[in-house]
Amino acid sequence: MSLTEKPELITWPETHYVFVEKAGPFMKTAPQAWQELHALVPAIAAANKITGYLSLYRMGPNLYRAGVSVAQAPNAVPEGMSYELFAGGPYSRFVLTGSYAQLPEASRRAWEIAEEEKIPLRAGYAIENYLKDPRTTPADELVTEILLPTV
Repeated sequence: MSLTEKPELITWPETHYVFVEKAGPFMKTAPQAWQELHALVPAIAAANKITGYLSLYRMGPNLYRAGVSVAQAPNAVPEGMSYELFAGGPYSRFVLTGSYAQLPEASRRAWEIAEEEKIPLRAGYAIENYLKDPRTTPADELVTEILLPTV
């Protein structure tokens, strides 16, 4: 697994976010949320400029959001979706290069590193920011930022 082991402190910007939210174990809810989102992307794209794909997740209780960032607040969102102006803030960034199948292990490792290094974390959503399009990028060349909410 190719994961950066030394995080970089960044500031995530305020983001217009349209998403599908699921509660429960991530291994079950994440694929369901992405399947529903992908079916709705054409409707989102018809009325909005999509600027990125990202998931937000929170543990205790487990909430998983599969979504897209859009250029501005949408006038409406498809049924089954929600909109939020996500505030952003400081994050510790880890970068995974490789298949999305490695994300559970990479995320676990990022959280372990944060604990080992005593990185001060805050309550809030962690982010997986998908930087390359899996439809046109080989799996071993995909790049995902794993962002942990930092104080």
